[in-house]
Amino acid sequence: MKSTAFAIVVAGALIGGAVLFTGVSSNTTDTGPANNVSIVDGKQIVEIRARGGYQPRVSTAKAGLPTILRFQTNGTFDCSSSVRIPSLGISKLLPQTGTTDIDLGLAQAGKLQGMCGMGMYFFEVTFS
Repeated sequence: MKSTAFAIVVAGALIGGAVLFTGVSSNTTDTGPANNVSIVDGKQIVEIRARGGYQPRVSTAKAGLPTILRFQTNGTFDCSSSVRIPSLGISKLLPQTGTTDIDLGLAQAGKLQGMCGMGMYFFEVTFS
């Protein structure tokens, strides 16, 4: 019984240490500005990678422009392959590998928040 308890404590410490030192967390925030917004043919494209969460988590874009959220997946098998934007009534399944565009129309000033299908991973686009 003591050896089982000891093994559980050691395993917990190893896993906890791995999570702590590798930075794996759904609550981390990006630091510094993201360079993931471009304007092509008059449309603003916000590129977001979906795999084990969304990168970057926070993006800044211009309000008043037609905007496309472009999700890129590459071997994505987790819940981040299901994107939800509740304020716009959007729910979209992404392919395991590929690119998926979501047309937002004319972006209004404010914050647009989205999440994975399970509500574990979040992303935000601030339009100003």
